Formats: sequence, C-alpha cells, structure tokens
Amino acid sequence: MRRPLSPSAHRRRTGYLFCLPGMAFLALFLAYPLLYTVWTSVHDVDLGQLLGGAARFNGLDNYRTVTDDPAFWHSVRLSLVFTLGSLLLQFTIGFALALLFARPFPLGGLLRSLLLVAWLLPPVVSGTLFRWMLDAESGAYNALLKPAGLSHDWLTDPSTAMAGVVFANVWVGVPFNMLLLLVGLHTIDPELHEAAAIDGASAWQRLRHITLPLMRPVSVTVLLLGLLYTFKVFDLVFVMTGGGPVDATRVLSLYVYEVFFTFFRFGQGAAAGLLLLVVPLLAGVWYVRRLRREGEAPAGGAV
Repeated sequence: MRRPLSPSAHRRRTGYLFCLPGMAFLALFLAYPLLYTVWTSVHDVDLGQLLGGAARFNGLDNYRTVTDDPAFWHSVRLSLVFTLGSLLLQFTIGFALALLFARPFPLGGLLRSLLLVAWLLPPVVSGTLFRWMLDAESGAYNALLKPAGLSHDWLTDPSTAMAGVVFANVWVGVPFNMLLLLVGLHTIDPELHEAAAIDGASAWQRLRHITLPLMRPVSVTVLLLGLLYTFKVFDLVFVMTGGGPVDATRVLSLYVYEVFFTFFRFGQGAAAGLLLLVVPLLAGVWYVRRLRREGEAPAGGAV
C-alpha cells in the first residue's frame, strides 16, 4: 500500500504544480530561443542553409568575424554614448521632477499624470512623433527656433543626429525615472528633514546629507533598469533615423538587425546578438552581488 504524503511534501508538490505553467512559458519563450541563438552563433548559417536545414559547425569563427569588424566597434561606441547620455539626463531630470512632486501643490496630480503619457506611448509612436517635430522643413522645433536663426537639420546632420535620438529617448524615460524616484522619496521619514531644518540645515544640505544618501539604493535600481532598457533600444532609433545618416546612429541593436535581415548572415547575427547581452548581463551580475553583500552586512555596518 502506498504511503500517504506528509502535509509538507503535499504542499511542495502543490507548489511545483503551480509553478509548471510559468516554467513552461520560460522554457518556450526564453530558454529555447536563447539556446537556439547560441547554436546558431557557432554554425555557418545563411538564408539557404536556414531553409535547407544543413549548417556547418564553425566554432568561434562567427565571434571572430564580428569582433574583427570595425563597424561592430563603431556601433558599440555609439551604444555607449547613447546609453550614458540618456541615463544621465533621464535620471537628473527625473530626480528633479520627483523632488518637485514630492510635496503636494495645486494640479500636481494632473501634471504628474500628463508626464506619464510619454512613458505609456509605444516607442514607435514616440519615435515617429519626434521625427516629425525635428524635421528640417516642417518640424515644430525648427519653427520655434527659426526666428532666432537656430533652425537645423537635426536628424540628417551626422553631428547632431545622435543628440536628436538621445533627446527623444530622454523624453520617453524621464517619467519612469520620476515615478520610481518619487516612490523612494516617500519612504524617507519627514521627521529627519524637520529635525535637520530645526538644527539650521539649509535645503541644499538636507538634500546632500539626508535625501541623496537614503535614496542611494533606489537610485542604483533606477539606473540599472535604465541601463538594461536603453542599451538594447532598437525601435525608437530605427523609426527616427534607421541608423543614419552615415551610420551616425547605428547603435549595436541596429548593427545586429542589419547583419540578420540585410545581409542574411544569421550565424554572425546571432553572435553579435549574444555580445549585445554582455553589458546588461555584467550590470545584472554586479547588482545581484551588491544586493547579496548588503543582505550579509551586519546591521549598521558599512557596505
């Protein structure tokens, strides 16, 4: 006769059953595509071989070909410029807006809701909107700057195209930064600021010595999430410039797209796509290790 399960074993089995749909979803839509990409990256796969099903194993040749390509490193540099510029402006403006909305004022809730529209719009819509606004002939920005003689072909000039794309991405990312930072500001005990004000601390001193140190964990999380999203941005840049002019905005995600769908070098495209994951992966590993160190640190100890 079969021995009945203990209550704890029954709960474990029930928990596994509840996890099965999620595990199946991850296996189908995450694990399988990732493993197939790894397989493709070590095989010589072009359009004919993809359709015919025969692909020659070539080891790390695809990775060597990609890393020997000057266009790859050009795209890496552009991705770093795009990511760092976007993160700096998004975080700075978002933090300033979070400080503004941290205290209630008339119509504050309405203004905060309007700012969230930029984050809720699909990136394709935002990119199309900014492409129209930065248009050299009929753009809204040139219409405003023309009387001052400052009109410019923002997206067709290689020296300013990246600035235009960063500007659009900042507009998209500021509400997200503001929302998370605002939540972090509300977790700070107001009595700390009140006590510091009674002791004669100025607003700048309270910001520097109370707000910024206590906001550090939230700030690190916001910057990491911004890095993970921004480094792989494709749709916004593709809609606005398509990587041009003269490859001035061909970030790494667009390089991978061109290798895949313009030149049909699927093995090299898979290798480049996996290399695209290096920076977000390193950032994620660093963040997890940082959280682990904080969890193991003794109470009141320095991290």
